[in-house]
Amino acid sequence: MKASVRQSYCSADSIQLVDLPIPEPKPDEIRIRVMATTVNRTDLGVLTGKPYAMRLFAGFPKPRFAVTGTDFAGVVDKLGVGVQDFQIGDRVWGFWDHGQGTHAEYACIPTKYPMLPIPEGVGFAEIVACGEAAHYAFNFLNKVNPSEGDHVLVNGGTGGIGSAAIQLLKARGILVTAVCHEAHVDLVKSLGADRVIALEKEDFTKESIQYDFVFDAVGKSRFKCCKSILKPKGVYLSSELGPNWENITLALYTPILGGKKVVFPVPGSIRESMDAIQSLLLEGKFHPLIDEKQFRLDQMKEAFAYVASGKKVGNVILKVGDGTKQ
Repeated sequence: MKASVRQSYCSADSIQLVDLPIPEPKPDEIRIRVMATTVNRTDLGVLTGKPYAMRLFAGFPKPRFAVTGTDFAGVVDKLGVGVQDFQIGDRVWGFWDHGQGTHAEYACIPTKYPMLPIPEGVGFAEIVACGEAAHYAFNFLNKVNPSEGDHVLVNGGTGGIGSAAIQLLKARGILVTAVCHEAHVDLVKSLGADRVIALEKEDFTKESIQYDFVFDAVGKSRFKCCKSILKPKGVYLSSELGPNWENITLALYTPILGGKKVVFPVPGSIRESMDAIQSLLLEGKFHPLIDEKQFRLDQMKEAFAYVASGKKVGNVILKVGDGTKQ
C-alpha cells in the first residue's frame, strides 16, 4: 500500500511516499480502507513535534507512528480477533489527535479509539471534515458554555476551527462577530456570522464594542491585545499556547484575580464532540467548510506545505480511495 512516512519529527520536505505491506489487524482492531482524510493543524504538530508539548502525546523521542495522519473516513476491510461491534463493509469515520497513521491506503485502528458509523447519504470528504477542527471548536464552547444573549468574537472565521465555532455558536442562538480577510467576508457571512470584520480594514482589538467572549481560533492575537474589547467579566480563549506558553500561565492566575480572564480550552472527549457534530450535521445546523484545493496521497508534501502556509480555508481534504463517492 502507499503511505506517507517519516521516521522522526521533521518538516514537510522530509515526508516520503512509500510502499508498505498492508497491515494486519491485531485483536480488537479493525482494518480501514481509507477513502478520505484531512491534512490539518494537528497533523502539522504531529509531523514537526512543535510545540514540543506535542511530543508528550505523539511519541518521544520519535513519533509513535511513522505514517502521518490523525483522522479518516473509510470502509471496514478486515476484523481483528474479538471485534463484535463492526462488520466488513461498514462505513466509518474517526479522529485521534495523538496520531493514528491514516495518511495511507489502509490503517488498523483499535476499536477503543473514537469512531462512528457514517450516516447514509453523507460522503467521506464531508464527514471527515467534521473531525479535527470541529472537535477543537466544540471544546472552546464547552469550557465556557456561552448562552443565548451573549456576544462572541471569533478571530479566524475561515479557519477550520473558526468556521466550525461560528456555526456551533449560531446553533445556540448566540450573537457572533467574526474576523477574516476581506476576500472572505461573504463566505463567513454565509456561515451565519451576524457581523464580519475585514482585518485589512479594521483592527478588531481597537473597536468600541465589548464582547462576553473572544475566541482566537487562529492563535494570532493575545489576551493583552483583547482586554479592552472584553466586558468586565469577559473571557479570552485561544487555540494556541501563545508566546512562551503565556495562555497556560494566564489561565492559571487570571481567574483568581476576578474580572477579565483567560481560559485555556484543553480538549476533552473526542467521542463526545464527534457525536455532537454529527448530530448537528444531520439536523442541517452544521456544514464543515472545505477548502477548494484538495490533494492526493502522492501530494503529501504540497498538502502539508499548504496547511503550514496559513492560506487554507476550512478543512483540507486528502483523497485516498478511488472509485468511491468522496
